[in-house]
Amino acid sequence: MNLIRVIPAEGDSTSGKSWNTRELAEVSVTVALSVVLNYIKIYQLPWGGSITLGSMVPIMLLSYRRGVKVGLMAGVVFGLVQMVLEGYIYYPLQIILDYPLAFACLGLAGLFKKHPLVGVVVALTGRFLSHFASGVLFFAEYAPPEMGPIVYSAVYNGSYMLPEIVISGAIIYIIIKRNLLKLNL
Repeated sequence: MNLIRVIPAEGDSTSGKSWNTRELAEVSVTVALSVVLNYIKIYQLPWGGSITLGSMVPIMLLSYRRGVKVGLMAGVVFGLVQMVLEGYIYYPLQIILDYPLAFACLGLAGLFKKHPLVGVVVALTGRFLSHFASGVLFFAEYAPPEMGPIVYSAVYNGSYMLPEIVISGAIIYIIIKRNLLKLNL
């Protein structure tokens, strides 16, 4: 199979709008920046999950700039890279919930281009919900008996996602208020 037919770089008249070279380059650079920022950890939880220095901000900024479709794809790629580099893999469906689906939610920020802080909350809440579902379905055995799997998953995943929302929101706010990037907002 010809790779150019699999990922059209300049467009394919048979499939409507497709990826252009600039979008592919931006996705690559954005994912690379997110991976680097992901290694700057403020706190690391024992069974996965960490508070980082805004590792998801580049993906959300890309989503504001290029739209939901590009943001979703960048999120999926970032999730797959995360899985390869630092993944906790136990079950096939857990892999999907914790990596490509959870990080694809970052692309949802693009739905709120005019209200970027709402976009941060929606995108990271989507990521939280994906991790929450994974926790309830696949990691219930780690829940203390007095807590139950639903509360345990909410507390565990919320303990790092809530600070991520605050950090990412603060960074996005500063970037937007100081007009540091041309996002055409």
